[in-house]
Amino acid sequence: MLSSLFAVLAPVFIVAGIGYAWARNGMDYPTEFIARLVMTVGTPSLVLSTLSRTSLEPTAFASMALACMLCLVGMALCGWLVCLASGQHWRVLMPAFMFPNTGNMGLPISLYAFGEHGLALAVAFFLTLAIFQFTLGLAMSGSSASFKALLRNPIVISLCAALPLIFFDLTLPAWLANTVNLLGGMTIPLMLLTLGVSLASIRPQHVGSGILLGGLRIVLGGAVGWAVGALLGLDPLAHAVLVTQSSMPVAVFNYLMAVRAKRAPEQVANLVMCSTVLSLAWLPVVLALWL
Repeated sequence: MLSSLFAVLAPVFIVAGIGYAWARNGMDYPTEFIARLVMTVGTPSLVLSTLSRTSLEPTAFASMALACMLCLVGMALCGWLVCLASGQHWRVLMPAFMFPNTGNMGLPISLYAFGEHGLALAVAFFLTLAIFQFTLGLAMSGSSASFKALLRNPIVISLCAALPLIFFDLTLPAWLANTVNLLGGMTIPLMLLTLGVSLASIRPQHVGSGILLGGLRIVLGGAVGWAVGALLGLDPLAHAVLVTQSSMPVAVFNYLMAVRAKRAPEQVANLVMCSTVLSLAWLPVVLALWL
């Protein structure tokens, strides 16, 4: 069991660690360029390549999308209750509770833990979450949210292109399939490197509260994911992917939104860093229950 867990988690943390060490040593890393490349080319290609070569039933995709929305509602409620108990501002804490790092960490871990079919289910969760994060998340943080901008988002466009492949059992032409497979292959390594670089730039303060609130985020996320999966009667693989994605730490994107809205970015950075560090201990527990 330990060897299986190590095989799943080691590539994720080693590659992110390389990015962290790279940035801490003062070497150049074009974060803005890489992030834009991943968001506009890599991730849409990964979505298309994964969903086109995996026999994911339309009902399975819809069930995972519904499960994601229910998890969002559950974590919004948890975040609101924690705000009441701690006196934190809801615009700071609720987005951090609702939007975990299902891309940079969730997709690689789902791939290594559950294979290609697990990755396809994780992509369904990630896509659903991304739609709400780019609309509701921006509005909650105090940043502007535009429906027109959402329609122009390459990840949303790739979802629209992938849905006919799922619901009508279509296949991509060989040349296009090979192209998106090639481009999608760069996405996960670049995601992990960028995650490490981003964490190296964050300087957490008030670590005690960060550990408490970050720990609540990942533990409550796993509990809500388990409850939603049980409520919907998901099959064991989908249930495992759901719990894993729901257990991820606070997404770095929440910090970027807080900076953009000028709303307690240091506090959000604290939650990102502390929840990510705590996930080193929490994710092996989650995976040990499902592998």
